[in-house]
Amino acid sequence: MTPTANWSYPTAIRFGAGRISELPRACQAAGIKRPLVVTDRGLAQMPITQKTLDILEAVGLGRSLFADVDPNPNEKNLVAGVAAFKAGNHDGVIAFGGGSGLDLGKIVAFM
Repeated sequence: MTPTANWSYPTAIRFGAGRISELPRACQAAGIKRPLVVTDRGLAQMPITQKTLDILEAVGLGRSLFADVDPNPNEKNLVAGVAAFKAGNHDGVIAFGGGSGLDLGKIVAFM
């Protein structure tokens, strides 16, 4: 049996200086209490990502990061991302960075 479904996925993309400070309000508005931040390996090492995790942790949203994202995300990345999402009992995804992180973050959230 092939499943059928309708999927309406509102993707809000926020960018610009200082926008990470809005994450706690955005999570609250979406009902997210345990977000998983998904980004690529390079961005994971940058101070902006650590600052993002600090902001989330400071308001009780945890400090969960998944960065096993290749430049062209593949099935291995997806399986690992979904496993991290489930293992952490996350209820939402913050896809952080450029194309690869956004692409994988969206599909992890969908799965």
